[in-house]
Formats: sequence, structure tokens, C-alpha cells
Amino acid sequence: MQEMELLGVRVELPSNAPIVLLRECSDAARLLPIFIGAPEATAIALALEGVTPPRPMTHDLLRQVLEELSADLDRIVVTELRDRTFYAELHLVRDGEKIVVSSRPSDAIALAARCGTPIYASEAVIDEAGYTEGAADDGERAEEVVEQFKEFIDSVSPEDFVAD
Repeated sequence: MQEMELLGVRVELPSNAPIVLLRECSDAARLLPIFIGAPEATAIALALEGVTPPRPMTHDLLRQVLEELSADLDRIVVTELRDRTFYAELHLVRDGEKIVVSSRPSDAIALAARCGTPIYASEAVIDEAGYTEGAADDGERAEEVVEQFKEFIDSVSPEDFVAD
């Protein structure tokens, strides 16, 4: 299991599909892209920007429920990739008891972004879906990810998610 850094959310061209991009914290620094839905991409992006919507989003609600139940989100783990679908787990601790809950990676990452919780991925998942960019390309690629993330943030607002 490897600790991962959440680099951000971007839109993959030409499909315009949102992805969340994780980078391995080890020296290998492999990148792990995970395709996600637009609502989850927005939820992650808003959390990374520290934006508080006028009404709590689902992931904010879940964070509040965990707080009220005195449960801590210890970590999230992207556990496997099966039939092109990623799987994840929430690792909770409540009164010393460890609880593991199955989750979609996008929801787990959105919650981790709100809670400041470490993100991990299994070695098998990184081996199968991760990739390493050349050292010369890393800086350019990181700048590109940041720029796309900023464009995404500029195009959404909390009001986009307020139900009438």
C-alpha cells in the first residue's frame, strides 16, 4: 500500500471526462488517474479550494455525521481495479474499534479532501493503472494539471448545486 497525494481534478480530452489525479508519495511518484463523475469532480474541487457551499453537499453531510458519531476517518484506500472499475474503502475508527466501509473512490476522495485524511492505493492498483512520466515532463505535467484544475474551479460555483 502506497500513500498518495491528491493533485486535483481535471478534464481528460477529447472525451471531456473528469478525472481525479493521485500521485504516489514515494520516490517512484507514479501517477494514478481515476475517471469520476462530474458531481464528484465538483465536490473534490470545491473541497480543495476550501469553498463552502451555501448548503452542505453530501460529502459535507457525511463528514458531519462522522463527527456527531465520534468516528474518525483514519484513511481511505483505493483497493482494487476490476473490469475497469476502481474500488475503495473508508477506514474508520470509533471508540478504538476499526470499521471498514466499501466506497466508490470518488466519494472516498471527496470525503478525504474535506477531512484532511491520508489517501492510499494498493500496490496492485498502482502497478496496473499507474504510470510514470519522465523527469523532464513532471514539472510541465504538474503545471498543466494545476492550470486545468483552476479552469475547472473558475467554471463552477456553489450555487450550481443548490436545489430549487
